[in-house]
Amino acid sequence: MKRDNAPDASNTARSGAMLTTALALLPLLLQLPGALAGVIAAAAVIVAALSWRHASPLVLRLLLVAAMLVAIYWQMGARPGRDTGCALLAAMLAIKSSELRSLRDARSLIGFALFAPFAAFLLDQSPTTLLLAVAAVTSALLALQRLADEEAGIAPLPVTAQLRTVGRLMALALPLAMAAFWLVPRLGSPLWGIPERAVGRPGLSDSMDPSAWLDLMADDAPALRAQFFGATPAPEQRYWRGPVLSRFDGRLWVRADARRDAAPPRFNADATRWDYQIEYEPTDNRQLVALDLPTHAPEDAEMDAEFSLTSARPLSALTRWRLQSSTSPVFADALSPGGRRMNLQLPDGFNPRTLALARQWRSEAGTDDAAIVQRSLDWIHREFAYTLSTPLPGRHSVDEFLFDQKQGFCQHFSSSFVVLMRGAGIPARVVTGYAGGVRNRFGDYWVVRRLDAHAWAEVWLPERGWVRVDPTAAVAPERIYDTLEDRLALDGAAADGLDLAGRWDSIVQFGDWMRRGWNTAFLSFDAQRQQHLLRPFGVGELSPSQLVALFSGFAVIAMGGMAWLLARGERQRDPLLRAWHRLGRRYARLGLAREPHEPAGDWARRVELRYPGSGLMALSKRFADARYAGVLSDHVSLLRDLRRHRPKPGASP
Repeated sequence: MKRDNAPDASNTARSGAMLTTALALLPLLLQLPGALAGVIAAAAVIVAALSWRHASPLVLRLLLVAAMLVAIYWQMGARPGRDTGCALLAAMLAIKSSELRSLRDARSLIGFALFAPFAAFLLDQSPTTLLLAVAAVTSALLALQRLADEEAGIAPLPVTAQLRTVGRLMALALPLAMAAFWLVPRLGSPLWGIPERAVGRPGLSDSMDPSAWLDLMADDAPALRAQFFGATPAPEQRYWRGPVLSRFDGRLWVRADARRDAAPPRFNADATRWDYQIEYEPTDNRQLVALDLPTHAPEDAEMDAEFSLTSARPLSALTRWRLQSSTSPVFADALSPGGRRMNLQLPDGFNPRTLALARQWRSEAGTDDAAIVQRSLDWIHREFAYTLSTPLPGRHSVDEFLFDQKQGFCQHFSSSFVVLMRGAGIPARVVTGYAGGVRNRFGDYWVVRRLDAHAWAEVWLPERGWVRVDPTAAVAPERIYDTLEDRLALDGAAADGLDLAGRWDSIVQFGDWMRRGWNTAFLSFDAQRQQHLLRPFGVGELSPSQLVALFSGFAVIAMGGMAWLLARGERQRDPLLRAWHRLGRRYARLGLAREPHEPAGDWARRVELRYPGSGLMALSKRFADARYAGVLSDHVSLLRDLRRHRPKPGASP
């Protein structure tokens, strides 16, 4: 298709289209890996600089496409996913301005740019993403309005006037959008699965690797929020149980596949029970957590033989779970031969010094397993230290930790402890999850962050069953039982900045409380909540047909209101002529309407005869010069004066 007849875009049109593209890309880039987002942003800046005057050559555009594909593959590999698709969209949009030439190209660029903020919602639905998306949409509407004026040869309005116009348009659409959100029937489960992300979010998994856990423990983003209905567990009881890892290959701990489909054993729960609800942040995995020990699996989740919960679907969005948990004095008092073999398994040819020490302790303790457990904890408490700065492990990672380094974090303590116990003939396993939590005083709920990720051990003792043992607590209990408030207070006191730390903590907690309110009002609004939408008004459960009827009614009302508001407005596109017509209507109320055949100057003289000194004569001359003589130097001030001018009946003789 030839483009010779398409008018070239002015510098103003180019800048507006490029600014809109930049604003639209921002919420999407914030959700991509930092290095890839930087490459795409740099490419967008380079393309904008090269394409400011003329469209870039085809060869350059093809090279840019190839470079973007290489960058995406470098960061995400060949695995498809939501973030891979969003990265491709961002990359193509970043170089789309390289072919910007005409007004039609500018309009197309703005239209394509609107895909970016909406694609960002596939990766994140936070208020920040929404605000950035609103800013991008507002910029796009402003740019499209500017392009329409330029194409029609109309001088643009001031930015404030354009913003008012765009605001009115968005306000007209808001009632219909809100009705669609609240009333369009929602499905209990999606018709199709949402693709997972190629680059996984930090979260618990079916394996434990030191490098992955360091990434998780350096992230202070919330992992879950918990609200208790009744009693709240003490700090030493706030262990959030996740995947249980029983198989060890010398470096990596993984879950045992054979135990996933087995039913959990019965246990005698204590009288103390915790009734609570957790809001679990998306991870794209299926692993859930619950206070140790959950009494049953919630709906849409399963509990395996080790009391680990798994969601029926990937956790790609915020989810809510109602749970109950209780401690138990005896947990699995019988151990099957297969379970014993699995929890004593060790790979051949690894960690000889640890195994030799375990055999020595066994020979000295005889059959007293509890004495071996206590001896290891005393050793850890006496000689070990907690740190996140550890070297990469070698082949005999447990030997290196127990005999050479003697310092590390929870992964090292739990893994080495379990290997030591298994070497001594005591069934043991690693349990992963979270420990602790911070109470939000604004909303009276608890926040567990990703940096609270923790790993501990369970050992099986005769007549007691599985017993939780946390070797990290033996050396650094403050890392587990202290809340973030305690750590801030200590750090603040040490630096003589306690008040500043407290104020910052209050700001963080208030922000999280606001985020939870957003989650409650919007992100967790599912089919079940929609069915009970009108319960405060005495209406029971709403059926899908009733929701459709309600939406149809609101849609008719909203669209009728939109049509009425648009019909009563001026259809004249020229803002200067609209202001002149409004001025004429003001004088018409005084019986001085301008006749259709009457020139502006004649009408102004007739008004001046009736109301001398009204100033209309000078105003009409300025209007005629601007409208018909092309004198546009005082266009903005003329438009302002036309809008402000009012008849002065008091000047009548």
